Amino acid sequence: MDYIKQIVDFLPANEQEIQDKKVILDYIERFPHNILLRENEFAHITSSGFIMNKSLDKVLMVHHNIRNTWAWTGGHVDGDADFLHVAIKEAKEETGINTFTALTENIVSIDILPVFGHVRKNKYVSAHLHLSVAYILIASEEETLIVNEDENSDVNWFALDRFTEDYFDSNDVYLYNKLIHRALLIRDKIISY
Repeated sequence: MDYIKQIVDFLPANEQEIQDKKVILDYIERFPHNILLRENEFAHITSSGFIMNKSLDKVLMVHHNIRNTWAWTGGHVDGDADFLHVAIKEAKEETGINTFTALTENIVSIDILPVFGHVRKNKYVSAHLHLSVAYILIASEEETLIVNEDENSDVNWFALDRFTEDYFDSNDVYLYNKLIHRALLIRDKIISY
């Protein structure tokens, strides 16, 4: 599927997503030649997987090395327009789990996420934006978790009641609770993405 069509077909559920979708589509129109690549140093598309267990009452998180906090999995698409493939590939690399299924094959969240300047592989990376598309991935709690030391320092399942400002910053609380809510709506067929 054409990656622009995937974004166009996404149905925003709130003002934030309406605005972020508009900005992302405008940016794609202005920078079509490198929007899928990190060489666009101001903003580029990333794809993330919000990993939940089969009963949708736990979320698998990784302790991210650069951000030094618990986070979802995901990364740069690096030219791959199959965003779901990227989300699953990143989830496998960052958790050690081999088997994922998508709750839906459609994008479930669109967000513009700031990335602060940092050092990666001994090179400074300037502050920039991730034009994030996200999927809800399902995995078994029985699978063995493996830390990918290049990416993270821990991998663990979190109960839904942990997604508060006691454990995460307010932006992450908003994002993760939005995804939890979407997963439950999709499961209960209240919405179809």
